[in-house]
Amino acid sequence: MTEHANTAQRDVHAQQSFAALDPDRVIDAVESLGFVSDLRVFPLNSYENRVYQFGLEEAEPLVVKFYRPQRWSAEQILEEHHFTQQLHDADIPVIPPWQNQDGQSLFEHAGYRFALYPRRGGHAPALDDMENLFQLGRLFGRLHLLGETSDYRHRPTLSPASFGESSRDFLLENDFIPPSLREAYQSLSRDLLALISQRYDEIGARNIRCHGDGHVGNILWRGGDTYLVDFDDSRMAPAIQDLWMFLSGENDARQKALMELVEGYEEFRPFEPRELGLIEALRGLRIMHHAAWLARRWGDPAFPRAFPWFNTERYWGEHILMLREQLALLQEPPLQLHY
Repeated sequence: MTEHANTAQRDVHAQQSFAALDPDRVIDAVESLGFVSDLRVFPLNSYENRVYQFGLEEAEPLVVKFYRPQRWSAEQILEEHHFTQQLHDADIPVIPPWQNQDGQSLFEHAGYRFALYPRRGGHAPALDDMENLFQLGRLFGRLHLLGETSDYRHRPTLSPASFGESSRDFLLENDFIPPSLREAYQSLSRDLLALISQRYDEIGARNIRCHGDGHVGNILWRGGDTYLVDFDDSRMAPAIQDLWMFLSGENDARQKALMELVEGYEEFRPFEPRELGLIEALRGLRIMHHAAWLARRWGDPAFPRAFPWFNTERYWGEHILMLREQLALLQEPPLQLHY
């Protein structure tokens, strides 16, 4: 049995056990830390983990996050917690997990690992407002300035191998690609990964501790306050990984947004222009990784309900078209800074 087939079996086992997490277990887990529930437990929007708003007697609700079994090791989770605490201590607006009097932030109950967070509300920023982009640039400039002071020892690195090759291998070895499209996927994904790897080698960007999933869904704005949330995908990566998803629309709009982001960013940390050449490479890796992520989680009952269009012939045909478009975009000139 191949390594990817073994991984698929472990994922199915983890997903089946995850599906058994019910409100009673959630209450028991949180109350094991000394909190008293008011019996109001509401699931929040999360597929990779299980996240709940947890009501407390005579206190503000908490957010409790149960980690997907077998995804991260305890060491990897604690590295994420340590990074967010470092950022918080430096007055960077993130939300670190609650710690008990012994300084513990990761807990276990009935085989489930979990963490607690204070609840914060807010909405996503409007990216057509240039001031918002300027402030986002400042936020990530501060984050990266601290992030580059040390490396993760246990959490992974975003690379063509980890996001691209492993995704391609998993899909092909577990027969997700329909036979009618298999040859097209094999050849196209091979060519795309070769070009992405070439771009990585040419640019030679430095990897630093990043948020890893910088997009509007992970920004909370409310009443003048800004919070960057959900560091679950935090890893070593080029700094541009935290910025490129804020650039959308036609080329002129993306160019204008880039200048605002960089202006704010450079108030705290120099921006490396050569990393702009990685944007389409990173987009291609994200497309491949997302398809494989859905495939790896398909045994979790929450995924077929949420993504009923996945794993159809139409889906894979559109996926191959996206990869073909990405191959073409990689051969076009990248965005440029115009000071």
